[in-house]
Amino acid sequence: MSDEHVGRIIRELREQQGLSVEELAHRSHCNPKFIEHLETGKLVPSLAPLTKIARGLGVHLGAFLDDAPEYGPIIVRGGHSDSEFHLSGISPSSVGTLDFTSLATNKKDRHMEPFLITVHPTVPEDITLSSHEGEEFIYVLDGAIEVVYGTETHVIEAGDSIYYESTTPHQVQASGDADARILAVIYTPA
Repeated sequence: MSDEHVGRIIRELREQQGLSVEELAHRSHCNPKFIEHLETGKLVPSLAPLTKIARGLGVHLGAFLDDAPEYGPIIVRGGHSDSEFHLSGISPSSVGTLDFTSLATNKKDRHMEPFLITVHPTVPEDITLSSHEGEEFIYVLDGAIEVVYGTETHVIEAGDSIYYESTTPHQVQASGDADARILAVIYTPA
């Protein structure tokens, strides 16, 4: 999946609903320029604004990933999926710090979004916390991550997990200067 895929789907869904960029921005509490840049592929978004845009469009987050929804089970073998995309983990930017592999692409009517994610190290100038409705579960497969959750910072290492409410401002980033691999399951109500 190309990095422009998500933006193209957002534009298609917005146009199908007869919404202007400004109307979608108002519904999703995002800046209209931000949505324009997403739709044209100029920005790589972080997960929180994508979740807000999905809510503004009245769809699940998975709608941005699916091409042909299936009713039956979705099987991904060996952690390899055709659905890989990049998101910015710190703030909207043109550089992806998270490589997502969807483990449920095209599963119709799903309520959870399972991902294998490679978290690349970054040197954030300022930690930008984000929040959205729902819950997140993260299990660290390799390396270590830092989860800033409200005013607390937790280091989660290989074999550890964390489960939290996404409504509390949070941020996930690599701990140290090495990549980390995580299994993340995100639930967002429609």
